[in-house]
Amino acid sequence: MSTATYTVKGMTCGHCVSSVKEEVSEVAGVTNVEVDLATGLLTVDSDVPVDAAKIAAAVEEAGYEVATP
Repeated sequence: MSTATYTVKGMTCGHCVSSVKEEVSEVAGVTNVEVDLATGLLTVDSDVPVDAAKIAAAVEEAGYEVATP
């Protein structure tokens, strides 16, 4: 099992959180998604490590942006 954490920019409400969770959940291999609106943290659990670019693309599909470290 693998866990990765990302910071998402631009989320302002519960609908934002739902949109991000829905899109990221559709990425192949992802088993669980948690989003914290207050901190902007996105935590992704998966069976095997998932390419960060795929997670970023899913976040962008939802209309938001992954902050670069």
